Amino acid sequence: MAAPEPAPRLAREREREDESEDESDILEESPCGRWQKRREEVNQGNMPGLQSTFLAMDTEEGVEVVWNELHFRDRKAFAAHEEKIQTVFEQLVLVDHPNIVKLHKYWLDTSEACARVIFITEYVSSGSLKQFLKKTKKNHKAMNARAWKRWCTQILSALSFLHACSPPIIHGNLTSDTIFIQHNGLIKIGSVWHRIFSNALPHDLRSPIRAEREELRNLHFFPPEYGEVADGTAVDIFSFGMCALEMAVLEIQANGDTRVTEEAIARARHSLSDPNMREFILCCLARDPARRPSAHSLLFHRVLFEVHSLKLLAAHCFIQHQYLMPENVVEEKTKAVDLHAVLAELPRPRRPPLQWRYSEVSFMELDKFLEDVRNGIYPLMNFAATRPLGLPRVLAPPPEEAQKAKTPTPEPFDSETRKVIQMQCNLERSEDKARWHLTLLLVLEDRLHRQLTYDLLPTDSPQDLALELVHYGFLHEDDRMKLAAFLESTFLKYRGAQA
Repeated sequence: MAAPEPAPRLAREREREDESEDESDILEESPCGRWQKRREEVNQGNMPGLQSTFLAMDTEEGVEVVWNELHFRDRKAFAAHEEKIQTVFEQLVLVDHPNIVKLHKYWLDTSEACARVIFITEYVSSGSLKQFLKKTKKNHKAMNARAWKRWCTQILSALSFLHACSPPIIHGNLTSDTIFIQHNGLIKIGSVWHRIFSNALPHDLRSPIRAEREELRNLHFFPPEYGEVADGTAVDIFSFGMCALEMAVLEIQANGDTRVTEEAIARARHSLSDPNMREFILCCLARDPARRPSAHSLLFHRVLFEVHSLKLLAAHCFIQHQYLMPENVVEEKTKAVDLHAVLAELPRPRRPPLQWRYSEVSFMELDKFLEDVRNGIYPLMNFAATRPLGLPRVLAPPPEEAQKAKTPTPEPFDSETRKVIQMQCNLERSEDKARWHLTLLLVLEDRLHRQLTYDLLPTDSPQDLALELVHYGFLHEDDRMKLAAFLESTFLKYRGAQA
């Protein structure tokens, strides 16, 4: 017979269970009820100026997010600049890129003793790049060259996107603490909001935003010109060069627990065995900002650039047009394939051709590859045209005299950020044959199914319906024209058949 378990051990287990229950307690809800703040605090990298960051639940999507808070003690000064703060965050919500931590929502709260800006950001549970590099170093493993190239490409893809905005968005705090890496190798840049918001704040409100460079251990990520009036996108290129160097050597030894010295950086550079990698990093770390290349041009550097495979180009094309196809199109197509059929053939002189059959293709790997491309692990930024983001007011707030209509609620209108991957539509006559009843099914990129019904009026047009769905937050702006064309073809099909 087993001996009874010691009481202290049972007590410790009960304490742990109680702590777990306490952490899952809901402390606060957003005004709309969608976001629920929990007791558990999270440290998602070095986010300057944030007084508190908590784990929260998105009750609509069923995923964990981060609840961020900025506190302002001077409520009068806060009230005087409330519209300027709203303008900045309204634009930050529009920043949408697979390699950037998404800012989902924000609202202002003036009900407590001090005013707060609360904003919800994406939760990256796998930790920062610095944490990952430390673990890799601890296991005595060298950095894989392909992984290094894939990470650099994703970071540059995000920087190229930010710098192509009008006006350019400068991150200004790019370190291995503000870059996150997921378990599947997807890179996410965080803290994009910090410089934009701190620069837009008047001097009497800047007290909550601490200086980015107060941490000595991160001083080496910032170029000599940082903080000057004329600094620009070259600031981020220098910081990226330091991140690329740290990724290549796993760790740049600091002088004790303080800052990383120039000698340590020089030793790290000289330890690189690949001359192309060394030259790539050195051009990013040029002392003169005018000599540093742009993020977009760095994607063409010989250490990173490669001609994209037909497989990757086809995957991007498939994902861009997936909304036109049934949800399980890959599964259905693979079932109908003759595994002995020849997929590709390479002719060879005086020898039989080299054949590649469907049986040699792993369909499970194909699904995984499509998912990775959809998540942004293999961007096509090398060939993409410059994509300026329409953020005319991010770094250039409107003049004080320009009046805006106040919103009736402290929470701004919620716009859809997810893209549609599949559309289905059905039209039925009403019983009196006087009207058409529309049923629209939209499948979003996170597999959320959205079903909408509507009784069509004689004056309704496909363009007006698509515009209305964007206006009310049911559809992403980029999908508006696609849906309008899809509805128009559906209307012609059904109404033509009934004519």
